[in-house]
This record gives sequence, structure tokens and C-alpha cells, in this order.
Amino acid sequence: MNEPATVLIDARNVLRSQWPNVPEQELVDRTRAWAERHGHTIVVVFDGTAPGDVVGTAELDERTTLVGSGAESADDWLIRMAPDYPGAWLVTSDRALRRAAGVDTERVIGGGGFLHELED
Repeated sequence: MNEPATVLIDARNVLRSQWPNVPEQELVDRTRAWAERHGHTIVVVFDGTAPGDVVGTAELDERTTLVGSGAESADDWLIRMAPDYPGAWLVTSDRALRRAAGVDTERVIGGGGFLHELED
């Protein structure tokens, strides 16, 4: 088992990694359950508005932060904020985001691979 980590999640990228796309709230629910099982803290970042009409940051519980990036893209938010989470993991399949934000993270996981991890 891995040590507990903060996991930064590019939500739209994960949602779109399977067909049909995973509904937004289902992704939030599944990531929260996964974080609880594995002892991780998650930051789930959506472009624009996150589920629950969140624009900005909302702490759902001690393990889960939901981000609606507002006018900024989720990618730009993750690039800007990744350095504030030393040792974090980044979940995205976006190559440009991996290059830009991945240098500040300990581990990078693809969106589809992460969906499979949620099933464990």
C-alpha cells in the first residue's frame, strides 16, 4: 500500500476517459470513497463550475476539496497550484498538463488508469 498522498485530479480528463462519460457527481463520490479507503486527500478540479455550483474552493470533508476553476481552466489552476502540494500525485492524461504540472508532483496517473483504481 502506498503512503497517504494528496492527489490532484483533472476531473474533466478523468470523466472523458471512458464512454459513456462518467457523470460529474459520480466521479466525486467514487473519488471520495477511494480516498477514504486508501487514506489519501483529494483535490478534484473542474473547469468552470464543479458539482454543487462550486466556483472557487469548497472543502467537502477532511479528505476532499472540490474546485471549480471559474474563468481559469482547470489545467491552468493545476499548473499554478501544484507547487503548493509538495509530493502530490497528479491524475490526468493530458500530455501538456503532465509536462507543465507533473514536474512538481511525485507520481502521475492517467485518467483511465485512475478510473480502474477507483474500482479497487
